[in-house]
Amino acid sequence: MSHLHLFAFQIYPYIALAVCLIGSWIRYDRSMYTWRTGSSQLLSDRGMRVGSNMFHVGVLAILGGHLVGLLTPHSVYESFITPAQKQLLAMSVGGVFGAMCFVGIVILLVRRLTNPRVRATGTRGDTMVLVLLFAQLVLGLYSIAVSRHHMDGGVMVALAEWAQHIVTFRGGAAEFMVGVHWVYKAHVLLGMTLFLIAPFTRLVHIWSIPVSYLWRPYQVVRRRQAAVVMSDERLADR
Repeated sequence: MSHLHLFAFQIYPYIALAVCLIGSWIRYDRSMYTWRTGSSQLLSDRGMRVGSNMFHVGVLAILGGHLVGLLTPHSVYESFITPAQKQLLAMSVGGVFGAMCFVGIVILLVRRLTNPRVRATGTRGDTMVLVLLFAQLVLGLYSIAVSRHHMDGGVMVALAEWAQHIVTFRGGAAEFMVGVHWVYKAHVLLGMTLFLIAPFTRLVHIWSIPVSYLWRPYQVVRRRQAAVVMSDERLADR
């Protein structure tokens, strides 16, 4: 195991996560009004609703599957599901939501690159984030194809052990990544890089979960004409 491999899969994850957490905290504290998605829907609604909904539904399902699949110890589920069955389940669910997410991000990326108004008001960082997310999604979908060649679940267990060693601050995590296919390594490294750049891009809005929307009162919107008539009536009463 080389020093570069040790840095990439034992040290770099902690650097990326530390920058993500501390950087997000500092940005919220110092630049609260930049904490936003920077939506361009007002500039052009074409493709925005479909692309954004497909992308966000897909990516939320994928993230949830990664968290449960990677951070659940093997001893918790070994009594009712085998590693091979777990891998097949992950490939099936990940394939469906990965395809949904892929269609959504293609729509958003094409819109970002070809719509003059969206392109003019956006930043290079916005485009870079979409390109990196697209690359990460392609790697994830390709890893499903690679997984078809080893359906015993051994690689999935190794990846889960790596993730669990990282989050529990145990040494030896990099050893679980030694013999895996390059696509898994690239997928992990790019994923850590997305965490690294999150505080400096619009990705920071992942922390803003709109839970309060579930119980907030409806917004009352009145027509301007009605407001003018009411004002005239009040003046007439005087």
